[in-house]
Amino acid sequence: MSETPEEASIPLSVPVLAGNEWDYVRECLDSGWISASGEYVTRFEDAVRAFTGAPHAVACSSGTAALHVALELAGVNAGHAVIVPTMTFIASANSVRYRGGEPILLDCDAYLNIDADRLEQYLAEFWQPALRRVVDAATGREVRAIMPVHVYGNLCNMERLMDLAERYGLAVVEDATESLGSTFTAGRYAGRHAGTLGTLAALSFNGNKIVTTGGGGMILTGDAQLAARARYLTTQAKDDSLRYVHGAVGYNYRISNVLAAIGVAQMEQLPAFIRVKRRNWKRYADGLEAIPGLSLMDAPEGTDPNRWFYALVIDEDQFGMDRDALMEQLAESGVEARPLWLPIHLQPPYRGCRVVGGERAVWYCQRVLSLPCSSDLRPADVDRVLRMLQLLARS
Repeated sequence: MSETPEEASIPLSVPVLAGNEWDYVRECLDSGWISASGEYVTRFEDAVRAFTGAPHAVACSSGTAALHVALELAGVNAGHAVIVPTMTFIASANSVRYRGGEPILLDCDAYLNIDADRLEQYLAEFWQPALRRVVDAATGREVRAIMPVHVYGNLCNMERLMDLAERYGLAVVEDATESLGSTFTAGRYAGRHAGTLGTLAALSFNGNKIVTTGGGGMILTGDAQLAARARYLTTQAKDDSLRYVHGAVGYNYRISNVLAAIGVAQMEQLPAFIRVKRRNWKRYADGLEAIPGLSLMDAPEGTDPNRWFYALVIDEDQFGMDRDALMEQLAESGVEARPLWLPIHLQPPYRGCRVVGGERAVWYCQRVLSLPCSSDLRPADVDRVLRMLQLLARS
């Protein structure tokens, strides 16, 4: 963020293009290679693989496209069900519908992630030993996969989820679209990155993500055959590109060379972005300790999140103002804050879906605001937001 007077507005999250983006894009334009076949697509995939430790990476046009193809590769078809958290962006559920499947929506835990206890209870209730399948009695659909979403960069309880998936024969498709750079620091997966544990995973490089290409995504997997199939499907399933022979229903889902060039430059800056995100999260958290009724949601023990977004939890009784009133007051002062998503089970297209719980998701939806968190947010900007919150607490 450039040097600006204190009264200038503070946006929620803006892209930071302070590295080699211009040089790499210019190189694409000068070479004439702007389509998905350019060298920067490969370089982008290699950079993500090197950073995360994922054996294979396939760059896509969006995170949603990556989820769509990942679910196909996981064997999700019409008539199947996929367990999806109700507290997530709607693209997670939409990708299931693209496959003709139906999401089964589970409540969240205290970190906004899928509730492992509820999941275990649900799977045990509908397990059919004779068929060796989980079949939801209310819908008659076979549960084929679990889609854990690492919300705001906080890591799910993957040890529990992976154990349950193995016990019940389910694929795991990680929605890691918000968690690039989040890692486990303890337990069975110590040192592992978000997106490297499931059968497949999806990353996003949308405009507000910690690494952005303006739009883009990536499929991660440890399976070479799945990676090859993903590459095939995302390039229109070409068997003979000269004679236009296509062996399957494919998709125009590969990222362009120009956007991948931006991604390569962004990956070079990712460690610095994460440092700033973590520094500012700590500054917010420390400052909020002096303001009754406000707290910053932390992360599970044994994890080191990328701190992509900052979830401010509001206790209206102590603070004296609810979420919407606080959001409006901050906006009047030039500080952009945003609420959580409306839970999926309350969204019009999904109101008829099976929902397990949902009360906690609604509770957080009503009480959480996202605070400014750009990757170049200055300490002075954080302090200004904290001062506004202090003033509002006394009003």
